[in-house]
Amino acid sequence: MSKLTKEEKGMLDSYERGEWRSVKNLGSEIKRYQAMARATLRKDKRVNIRISSHDLERLQKKAIEDGIPYQTLIASLIHRFVSGRLVNKTA
Repeated sequence: MSKLTKEEKGMLDSYERGEWRSVKNLGSEIKRYQAMARATLRKDKRVNIRISSHDLERLQKKAIEDGIPYQTLIASLIHRFVSGRLVNKTA
C-alpha cells in the first residue's frame, strides 16, 4: 500500500475500529452530492480581466508544464483561493 498522510491514516484507523456508519437514504445522499459536484464544476459565467503580459506568459508557461490550458489553470487557482485551499508560502 502507498504511504498514507496523517489524515488518511486517521480515517483508515477510524474505519477499522468500526466507527463509520452508512447514512440514511444513501441513494438520495449520493444524488445530492453528485448535483453539488456538477454545480461546482459547471462554468456558466464569463469574466474578463486585465493582467500584465509578463504574468500571462508565466501562467501560460506554468500551464504548459502542467499539461493543461492556461484558462483552466486560472480557474483552478481562483477556485482553490475562494474555497480556502490556496495557501500562502512563507519564506
